[in-house]
Amino acid sequence: MPSFNNQVYNIALLDIEGTTTPVDFVYKTLFPFARNHVETFLREHPAAPEVSAILENLYGENAGDLRNGSAAPKISFADDLPSVVAYVHWLIDIDRKSTPLKSLQGMIWQAGYQSGELQSELFADVPAAFARWQEQGIAIAIFSSGSILAQKLLFAHTAAGDLTSYIEDYFDTNVGAKKEAESYRRIAAELQRSAAEILFISDVTAELDAAEAAGMQTCLSLRPGNAEQPPSRHSSIHTFTELFS
Repeated sequence: MPSFNNQVYNIALLDIEGTTTPVDFVYKTLFPFARNHVETFLREHPAAPEVSAILENLYGENAGDLRNGSAAPKISFADDLPSVVAYVHWLIDIDRKSTPLKSLQGMIWQAGYQSGELQSELFADVPAAFARWQEQGIAIAIFSSGSILAQKLLFAHTAAGDLTSYIEDYFDTNVGAKKEAESYRRIAAELQRSAAEILFISDVTAELDAAEAAGMQTCLSLRPGNAEQPPSRHSSIHTFTELFS
Protein backbone atom coordinates (compact mmCIF):
# COMPACT_ATOMS: atom_id res chain seq x y z
CA MET A 1 0.00 0.00 0.00
CA PRO A 2 1.52 3.42 -0.99
CA SER A 3 2.68 5.61 1.89
CA PHE A 4 3.95 9.10 2.64
CA ASN A 5 5.87 10.05 5.78
CA ASN A 6 5.50 6.46 6.99
CA GLN A 7 1.68 6.73 6.85
CA VAL A 8 -0.47 4.52 4.62
CA TYR A 9 -3.28 6.09 2.58
CA ASN A 10 -6.14 4.91 0.41
CA ILE A 11 -7.15 8.32 -0.91
CA ALA A 12 -5.68 11.73 -1.71
CA LEU A 13 -8.12 14.57 -1.05
CA LEU A 14 -6.95 17.60 -3.01
CA ASP A 15 -7.60 21.30 -2.87
CA ILE A 16 -7.47 22.99 -6.30
CA GLU A 17 -6.21 26.57 -6.04
CA GLY A 18 -2.52 26.51 -5.15
CA THR A 19 -2.44 22.69 -5.08
CA THR A 20 -3.31 21.38 -8.55
CA THR A 21 -3.78 24.76 -10.23
CA PRO A 22 -1.83 28.04 -10.07
CA VAL A 23 -3.45 30.74 -7.98
CA ASP A 24 -3.03 33.18 -10.88
CA PHE A 25 -5.26 31.06 -13.15
CA VAL A 26 -8.09 31.40 -10.64
CA TYR A 27 -7.66 35.10 -9.89
CA LYS A 28 -6.43 36.39 -13.26
CA THR A 29 -8.41 34.17 -15.63
CA LEU A 30 -11.44 32.48 -14.06
CA PHE A 31 -12.66 35.24 -11.75
CA PRO A 32 -12.36 38.02 -14.38
CA PHE A 33 -14.09 35.82 -16.97
CA ALA A 34 -17.06 35.29 -14.66
CA ARG A 35 -17.14 38.95 -13.68
CA ASN A 36 -17.13 40.09 -17.31
CA HIS A 37 -19.81 37.63 -18.45
CA VAL A 38 -22.26 37.56 -15.55
CA GLU A 39 -24.66 40.16 -16.97
CA THR A 40 -24.78 38.56 -20.42
CA PHE A 41 -25.25 35.11 -18.92
CA LEU A 42 -28.15 36.20 -16.72
CA ARG A 43 -29.82 38.03 -19.62
CA GLU A 44 -29.57 34.94 -21.81
CA HIS A 45 -30.89 32.49 -19.19
CA PRO A 46 -33.69 34.33 -17.38
CA ALA A 47 -36.07 31.36 -17.16
CA ALA A 48 -33.69 28.51 -16.31
CA PRO A 49 -34.84 26.94 -13.02
CA GLU A 50 -31.29 26.57 -11.69
CA VAL A 51 -30.61 30.24 -12.42
CA SER A 52 -33.82 31.28 -10.66
CA ALA A 53 -32.76 29.25 -7.61
CA ILE A 54 -29.34 30.94 -7.58
CA LEU A 55 -30.96 34.39 -7.79
CA GLU A 56 -33.24 33.63 -4.86
CA ASN A 57 -30.28 32.42 -2.79
CA LEU A 58 -28.25 35.49 -3.70
CA TYR A 59 -31.19 37.69 -2.69
CA GLY A 60 -31.32 35.95 0.68
CA GLU A 61 -27.56 36.27 1.16
CA ASN A 62 -27.75 39.94 0.24
CA ALA A 63 -30.50 40.54 2.78
CA GLY A 64 -28.27 38.98 5.44
CA ASP A 65 -25.36 41.22 4.44
CA LEU A 66 -27.55 44.32 4.69
CA ARG A 67 -28.89 43.28 8.09
CA ASN A 68 -25.30 42.92 9.28
CA GLY A 69 -24.45 46.42 8.11
CA SER A 70 -21.99 45.39 5.38
CA ALA A 71 -21.11 47.56 2.39
CA ALA A 72 -22.83 45.16 -0.02
CA PRO A 73 -24.80 46.72 -2.90
CA LYS A 74 -28.51 46.19 -2.29
CA ILE A 75 -30.48 43.83 -4.54
CA SER A 76 -33.83 45.55 -5.03
CA PHE A 77 -35.61 42.27 -5.74
CA ALA A 78 -34.42 38.81 -6.82
CA ASP A 79 -34.68 39.35 -10.60
CA ASP A 80 -33.57 43.01 -10.70
CA LEU A 81 -30.63 42.37 -13.05
CA PRO A 82 -28.50 45.52 -12.54
CA SER A 83 -28.58 45.21 -8.76
CA VAL A 84 -27.90 41.45 -8.92
CA VAL A 85 -24.90 42.04 -11.19
CA ALA A 86 -23.56 44.73 -8.85
CA TYR A 87 -23.85 42.35 -5.89
CA VAL A 88 -22.22 39.47 -7.78
CA HIS A 89 -19.32 41.76 -8.74
CA TRP A 90 -18.96 42.73 -5.09
CA LEU A 91 -18.92 39.08 -3.98
CA ILE A 92 -16.24 38.27 -6.56
CA ASP A 93 -14.15 41.28 -5.59
CA ILE A 94 -14.11 40.29 -1.91
CA ASP A 95 -13.60 36.58 -2.80
CA ARG A 96 -16.65 35.48 -0.80
CA LYS A 97 -16.95 31.70 -0.55
CA SER A 98 -20.64 31.99 -1.39
CA THR A 99 -22.36 28.80 -2.56
CA PRO A 100 -24.80 30.54 -4.97
CA LEU A 101 -21.95 32.68 -6.34
CA LYS A 102 -19.83 29.59 -6.94
CA SER A 103 -22.75 27.86 -8.67
CA LEU A 104 -23.26 30.86 -10.94
CA GLN A 105 -19.56 31.09 -11.73
CA GLY A 106 -19.52 27.40 -12.64
CA MET A 107 -22.32 27.89 -15.17
CA ILE A 108 -20.54 30.88 -16.72
CA TRP A 109 -17.26 28.98 -16.93
CA GLN A 110 -19.07 26.03 -18.51
CA ALA A 111 -20.09 28.27 -21.39
CA GLY A 112 -16.51 29.52 -21.65
CA TYR A 113 -15.02 26.03 -21.76
CA GLN A 114 -17.59 24.88 -24.31
CA SER A 115 -16.88 27.85 -26.57
CA GLY A 116 -13.12 27.32 -26.33
CA GLU A 117 -12.54 30.68 -24.64
CA LEU A 118 -11.29 28.90 -21.52
CA GLN A 119 -8.76 26.12 -21.03
CA SER A 120 -7.78 25.15 -17.52
CA GLU A 121 -4.24 25.32 -16.24
CA LEU A 122 -2.61 22.70 -14.03
CA PHE A 123 0.85 22.41 -12.56
CA ALA A 124 2.99 20.32 -14.92
CA ASP A 125 3.39 17.38 -12.54
CA VAL A 126 -0.33 16.86 -11.93
CA PRO A 127 -1.43 14.71 -14.92
CA ALA A 128 1.42 12.21 -14.49
CA ALA A 129 0.80 12.04 -10.73
CA PHE A 130 -2.88 11.26 -11.28
CA ALA A 131 -1.97 8.40 -13.63
CA ARG A 132 0.67 7.06 -11.24
CA TRP A 133 -1.63 7.21 -8.22
CA GLN A 134 -4.35 5.35 -10.09
CA GLU A 135 -1.87 2.58 -10.91
CA GLN A 136 -0.87 2.48 -7.23
CA GLY A 137 -4.47 2.09 -6.13
CA ILE A 138 -4.79 5.54 -4.56
CA ALA A 139 -8.20 7.13 -5.12
CA ILE A 140 -8.40 10.86 -5.79
CA ALA A 141 -11.09 13.24 -4.53
CA ILE A 142 -11.38 17.01 -4.75
CA PHE A 143 -12.52 19.51 -2.10
CA SER A 144 -12.75 23.10 -3.30
CA SER A 145 -14.81 26.18 -2.58
CA GLY A 146 -15.62 26.23 -6.29
CA SER A 147 -18.80 24.38 -7.27
CA ILE A 148 -18.65 20.72 -8.23
CA LEU A 149 -19.57 21.75 -11.78
CA ALA A 150 -16.60 24.13 -11.87
CA GLN A 151 -14.29 21.43 -10.50
CA LYS A 152 -15.35 18.90 -13.14
CA LEU A 153 -14.98 21.48 -15.92
CA LEU A 154 -11.49 22.40 -14.78
CA PHE A 155 -10.22 18.82 -14.87
CA ALA A 156 -12.07 18.01 -18.09
CA HIS A 157 -10.52 20.84 -20.12
CA THR A 158 -6.77 20.68 -19.57
CA ALA A 159 -3.88 20.78 -22.04
CA ALA A 160 -3.27 17.14 -21.07
CA GLY A 161 -6.85 16.20 -21.94
CA ASP A 162 -9.79 15.11 -19.79
CA LEU A 163 -8.52 13.98 -16.37
CA THR A 164 -11.90 13.38 -14.74
CA SER A 165 -11.58 9.59 -15.12
CA TYR A 166 -8.91 9.69 -12.40
CA ILE A 167 -11.17 11.41 -9.86
CA GLU A 168 -13.50 9.40 -7.64
CA ASP A 169 -15.53 12.21 -6.08
CA TYR A 170 -15.91 15.98 -5.72
CA PHE A 171 -16.91 18.12 -2.74
CA ASP A 172 -17.76 21.82 -2.50
CA THR A 173 -19.11 24.14 0.20
CA ASN A 174 -22.40 22.24 0.26
CA VAL A 175 -20.57 19.77 2.50
CA GLY A 176 -19.41 22.63 4.74
CA ALA A 177 -16.74 25.31 5.01
CA LYS A 178 -13.15 24.32 4.32
CA LYS A 179 -11.94 25.61 7.68
CA GLU A 180 -14.41 23.54 9.73
CA ALA A 181 -13.51 20.03 10.96
CA GLU A 182 -17.08 18.78 10.49
CA SER A 183 -16.73 19.24 6.72
CA TYR A 184 -13.91 16.70 6.64
CA ARG A 185 -15.82 14.26 8.82
CA ARG A 186 -18.69 14.42 6.32
CA ILE A 187 -16.31 13.86 3.42
CA ALA A 188 -14.80 10.79 5.07
CA ALA A 189 -18.30 9.44 5.72
CA GLU A 190 -19.39 10.02 2.12
CA LEU A 191 -16.22 8.37 0.83
CA GLN A 192 -16.83 5.50 3.25
CA ARG A 193 -13.24 5.73 4.41
CA SER A 194 -11.66 6.14 7.80
CA ALA A 195 -10.41 9.72 8.11
CA ALA A 196 -6.95 8.36 8.99
CA GLU A 197 -6.73 6.75 5.53
CA ILE A 198 -7.15 10.13 3.79
CA LEU A 199 -4.33 12.56 3.03
CA PHE A 200 -5.63 16.11 2.54
CA ILE A 201 -3.37 18.45 0.55
CA SER A 202 -3.96 22.21 0.54
CA ASP A 203 -2.06 25.49 0.38
CA VAL A 204 -3.91 26.89 3.45
CA THR A 205 -2.83 25.81 6.92
CA ALA A 206 -6.21 26.69 8.49
CA GLU A 207 -7.84 24.12 6.18
CA LEU A 208 -5.20 21.56 7.09
CA ASP A 209 -5.80 22.26 10.77
CA ALA A 210 -9.51 21.51 10.30
CA ALA A 211 -8.80 18.29 8.40
CA GLU A 212 -6.33 17.18 11.05
CA ALA A 213 -8.91 17.85 13.77
CA ALA A 214 -11.23 15.49 11.88
CA GLY A 215 -8.58 12.76 11.94
CA MET A 216 -7.10 13.13 8.45
CA GLN A 217 -3.42 13.27 7.63
CA THR A 218 -2.32 16.54 6.06
CA CYS A 219 0.23 18.07 3.72
CA LEU A 220 0.90 21.71 2.86
CA SER A 221 1.29 22.56 -0.84
CA LEU A 222 4.16 25.00 -1.44
CA ARG A 223 3.58 25.94 -5.07
CA PRO A 224 4.91 29.03 -6.90
CA GLY A 225 2.61 31.99 -6.33
CA ASN A 226 0.99 30.63 -3.16
CA ALA A 227 0.46 32.94 -0.21
CA GLU A 228 2.94 32.49 2.62
CA GLN A 229 1.48 30.48 5.48
CA PRO A 230 2.23 30.69 9.20
CA PRO A 231 4.59 28.10 10.69
CA SER A 232 2.85 24.79 11.31
CA ARG A 233 3.52 21.15 12.07
CA HIS A 234 2.09 19.96 8.75
CA SER A 235 4.32 18.12 6.30
CA SER A 236 4.93 20.00 3.05
CA ILE A 237 5.67 19.32 -0.61
CA HIS A 238 6.57 21.44 -3.63
CA THR A 239 5.28 19.01 -6.29
CA PHE A 240 3.24 15.82 -6.43
CA THR A 241 6.39 13.92 -7.44
CA GLU A 242 7.22 13.91 -3.71
CA LEU A 243 4.10 11.90 -2.89
CA PHE A 244 3.72 8.10 -2.93
CA SER A 245 6.81 7.64 -5.12
